[in-house]
Amino acid sequence: MVPLHADFGWSMSSMSLAVSVNLLLYGLTAPFAAALMDRFGIRQVVAAALALVALGAGGSVLMTASWQLLIFWGVLIGLGTGSMALVFAATIADRWFVTRRGLVMGILTAGSATGQLIFLPPVATIAESTGWKPASLLIGIVAMAAVPLVWFVLRDHPPDLGVRPYGADEESAGLTTEPDGDTETDLSTTTAETAPNAPARRRGTGATRLAFDGLFFAARHRSFWALAIAVAICGATTNGLIGIHFIPSAHDHGMPASTAAGLLAVVGIFDIVGTVFSGWLTDKFDPRILLVGYYTFRGVGLLLLPWLLSDTVHPSMILFIVVYGLDWVATVPPTAALCREIFGDNGTIVFGWVFAAHQIGAAGAAFAAGAVRDAFGEYTYTWWGGAAMCVIAAALSFVVRRRLVDDRREPTTAEAVA
Repeated sequence: MVPLHADFGWSMSSMSLAVSVNLLLYGLTAPFAAALMDRFGIRQVVAAALALVALGAGGSVLMTASWQLLIFWGVLIGLGTGSMALVFAATIADRWFVTRRGLVMGILTAGSATGQLIFLPPVATIAESTGWKPASLLIGIVAMAAVPLVWFVLRDHPPDLGVRPYGADEESAGLTTEPDGDTETDLSTTTAETAPNAPARRRGTGATRLAFDGLFFAARHRSFWALAIAVAICGATTNGLIGIHFIPSAHDHGMPASTAAGLLAVVGIFDIVGTVFSGWLTDKFDPRILLVGYYTFRGVGLLLLPWLLSDTVHPSMILFIVVYGLDWVATVPPTAALCREIFGDNGTIVFGWVFAAHQIGAAGAAFAAGAVRDAFGEYTYTWWGGAAMCVIAAALSFVVRRRLVDDRREPTTAEAVA
């Protein structure tokens, strides 16, 4: 945002609007991406998503007006990244693992932090020293280079590789026995379409209908709304506030943008540790209690942030970065586990809608923080508002009911007639 402001003179509000569109689509795409993966396969969806990211990042070098930022970084990259968001990790965890799903979800979620760690410092350095266009081209080239890797490596279900899901026994994994009991069918001959444990792609049902069926099913239950609002606050206080506005805020206090970007990269380091550890904890403890703790620590950090920012890096700022990094997306494994526990087979698509709420919160916070900065010349009220929201998220997480919703109920008269 800083190089774009210097190059074009665009206001923080106009650039924050483009980022808000990006974050909004990043979330709203998720449930439809989950349904598309269910119908067409993981490999096809992820490859197409990477191509959109490459087109958005590469095409942005041709920008001459702020509305074009909305198209390239807002729409194209928002759609592309949203199709590879946390529902991708949830789909892999549900299809390929029977046990240790919390830990797996934590590890896969940490991949986003790994990308932040790898790319943010060099991209920020290139943008500051050479210009934002080479930085955008680097992102586009890397995204496009990943397409063949995805196409030749990713598979949809364990039977595609002749293996069973991790932790599954032979019967649940798709091994079948002939009637005479003498011949056992090997997994290598079992396809993703025939294995009992493999989720059907439901080619007869459109992806849009699958996504909205999941939403309508979940929206009847209070636990969905409690999780959705809490996760919206999670998005507001991570991607929306710190992820987008930490660097400009640090720059307001005299800190070089590359130094602030380096601090966000450190967030990525501890995010990996925190998310993986959170996944391990999710397999052992009540996910609701974990969420209460995560939101509480985050709120305390945001409350103190205005007094921690300065033109240099000092121990108290490092402590904030470490705590915030450990807490960054530690909320994902317990939230995904609750969606799976409460909504059963619909859990992945429901989690997609919960994640959409995450990005709605992020988009709203990203735009609001830019508007606050333009109005007051500082971000202090933004950080305090985020702290207050974390208190609400902790309370909502505590009241979620861990009860499996029966999606096999008899249809109502109106549904039967329809």
